[in-house]
Amino acid sequence: MVITANNTNRKSWLKVEDNSDFPIQNIPFGVFLTRDDIITIGTRIGDFAIDLGAFHQLGYFEGIPLTDDMFLQDTLNDFIADGRKTWRLVRNRIAEVFDVVNGKLRDNAEHKDKIIFRMDEVEMLLPVSVGDYTDFYASKEHATNVGSLFRDPENALLPNWLHIPIGYHGRSSSIIPSGTPIRRPVGQQRPSEGEKTPNFGPTKLLDFELEMAFITTDANDLGDRIPIEETEEHIFGLVLFNDWSARDIQAWEYVPLGPFLGKNFASTISPWIVTLDALEPFRTENPKQVHEPLPYLKQDGKNSYDINLQMAIQPENKEETVVCNSNFKYMYWTMAQQLAHHTVNGCPVEAGDMMGSGTISGPTKDSFGSMLELTWRGQNPIKLKDGSERKFINDNDTVIMRGYSQNDDVRIGFGECTGKILPAKL
Repeated sequence: MVITANNTNRKSWLKVEDNSDFPIQNIPFGVFLTRDDIITIGTRIGDFAIDLGAFHQLGYFEGIPLTDDMFLQDTLNDFIADGRKTWRLVRNRIAEVFDVVNGKLRDNAEHKDKIIFRMDEVEMLLPVSVGDYTDFYASKEHATNVGSLFRDPENALLPNWLHIPIGYHGRSSSIIPSGTPIRRPVGQQRPSEGEKTPNFGPTKLLDFELEMAFITTDANDLGDRIPIEETEEHIFGLVLFNDWSARDIQAWEYVPLGPFLGKNFASTISPWIVTLDALEPFRTENPKQVHEPLPYLKQDGKNSYDINLQMAIQPENKEETVVCNSNFKYMYWTMAQQLAHHTVNGCPVEAGDMMGSGTISGPTKDSFGSMLELTWRGQNPIKLKDGSERKFINDNDTVIMRGYSQNDDVRIGFGECTGKILPAKL
């Protein structure tokens, strides 16, 4: 099916700023609360939120086989479960209706009042009910940096890392939408020198992790696997993902079973899911892999996406400072490889499941995707624009993540993914 929604010559009759993350070629999907206190599934063009529940009820999806309540729900899970053919039909139709030459909705004031809202009139909600959440560890630069910090540079990567996408299962109940404040977590930390009893209290080493996450559809039954050449049929789209970490809590607890309280207190996602279809023009090659992957992980062609990523820190009532510029294309293991590996043992994947990429660090110091790496475990503090320094994240700091793809024809973005750190509850 041709993706007509991606036509770069198309213009919308809605006003879209030149540098907007949300031109008519994007058409992401999210869930929001309207000014009438109604929760609905929607999309966004420019600075306008579009109520797809009302859009459907008023007949604008005529001819597309959708259930009557498809967009009248509080999550995207059922829509995602309908599969790629439905996603493409819906995106194509939205692009057609909002095309500058189409007057069907443009010239109907009554319908426009029911369907279109300004972004400042709506409250964005979590777009999916995340049944399961898996976090990978798939950036070679990040794994090398962390291995160098906690072991030694000669043994930075463990022997399995270059052969297998490493991952662990996280906690879905603490995945939150952008803008939700986060309490500084409390937990055990290593005993002080000469002591045997662990310390207990608020984390002193609160960190961000610059990641992205992909959302899946119903993919396989228990015992079945997804062949790598079919994996992208089961990936709905991507969100920005800040997987907050308490490094001191994590360091004390992670042996022998890995991340737990140092990771599961909060993970922030951007509210709009940008589809793989919208990102199709930005396909690029992933880094050359050291060893030829086993057959079930082997891919050819362009299997990554060129997505610029940025992280900034904003002290309370002060100007923000950009501390990191990275790119999704630095990922060593691709989304397709991650999903193929995730299911090779017969693990079932369902609509709304979320797969985190792991921290995305690039080859230069300013592209490292965490404060752990940027300050090299606190040895090299970052100076902010207000003159203060940061080894890690302070109380009342807001961390802002941005992401977008851009070429000569179009810019497709994700908006912002933000979270403010509140003092711990003691």
